Amino acid sequence: MSPLLRVQGRIGQRALLLTTAAVPLTGWAVHATVLLKQLARADKDPLTGLLRRNAYTARARRLLARRSDLAVVMVDADHFKAVNDTMGHPAGDAVLAAFGARLTAWAGPRASVGRLGGDEFAVVVQVTAAHLEPRLAQLVRMLHTPVVLEDGRTVDVAASVGAASTSVLGTRDLTVLQRAADAALYDGKHSGRAHLATAAHTTLPSVNGRRAGRPGTAVWGRAA
Repeated sequence: MSPLLRVQGRIGQRALLLTTAAVPLTGWAVHATVLLKQLARADKDPLTGLLRRNAYTARARRLLARRSDLAVVMVDADHFKAVNDTMGHPAGDAVLAAFGARLTAWAGPRASVGRLGGDEFAVVVQVTAAHLEPRLAQLVRMLHTPVVLEDGRTVDVAASVGAASTSVLGTRDLTVLQRAADAALYDGKHSGRAHLATAAHTTLPSVNGRRAGRPGTAVWGRAA
């Protein structure tokens, strides 16, 4: 065999070895991609597309650890049970999906936006204390915009909003901020405007970061 043919043979063998080695690597890459997609779906609420409680909490704490000028915003849909009772659960689902889309659009891609359960939502977003009130007013307007269903019916919607600013309260503790924002929300429940938390709101007892005594918290554990 000529030297040229021997060299070509060695090159062909190396190419074959590289190709053979790449096959399992490619398989693992595909598997990893599928796994990551499955994990991402598991982290998100299928109805609203928002983060589930645990994923929201993890992202919120990362944001609070790394950034300044943040606000924790708590949102409850008003009169949501009446929507389900009078217009049906598909209408209620449409309202929740609309709220999820509006919260996402308002907060932007760098925020942590989660559905805590039922008609309760939470957002951690970067915004200065000086700009917080106008931003919250914008959010209230968005959440009070009627939702149009697929069958053409219109649902009048509203939400109660409470917010706690890291710079105003002087803390980045998610539990403290959620407790304060939730208490502020209930101070202004059904008022049609957002309420800002003060230092007094941080002293209220809470269960998993929510105001103790609010509906549903009795089964979550001891007050923090």
